[in-house]
Amino acid sequence: MAPTVVLGVIGSDAHVVGVTILERALIADGFDVVNLGVQTTQAEFVEAASDRDAEAILVSSLYGHAEQDCAGFHDRLDAADVDVVTYIGGNLSVGQNDFDRTRTTFEALGFDRVFDAETDPSEAIRSLRLDLAVQTTESDRLTVRS
Repeated sequence: MAPTVVLGVIGSDAHVVGVTILERALIADGFDVVNLGVQTTQAEFVEAASDRDAEAILVSSLYGHAEQDCAGFHDRLDAADVDVVTYIGGNLSVGQNDFDRTRTTFEALGFDRVFDAETDPSEAIRSLRLDLAVQTTESDRLTVRS
């Protein structure tokens, strides 16, 4: 069964090209993709991940206001008991000159991986496959212990 991922552009951002390229790359690599499109709310991401029993959520943002759009996102996931790998990528901060600082900011918000706008989709997909394999292994260990 193909892993299900939910992706979309968060907040008031209407940039569609990057998320469309990522969607096509994920489908070509065998993922079941739920593309929520642009101007997606946190609640829509959480609902889609819950409804589709997704393994991952991929958040895109290019207009530089992702920090405010993502504040409290992982609290919503926890409240809905949605346990997924979370990625974010794009031009996440206005004047994003120091990407290490940007990465630290979004890791502190709870994202498992943070990518800049120049990241090739194949790099994100390799990381996703690795993270999903680790998550599955940890889940199997927890099940065996129960």
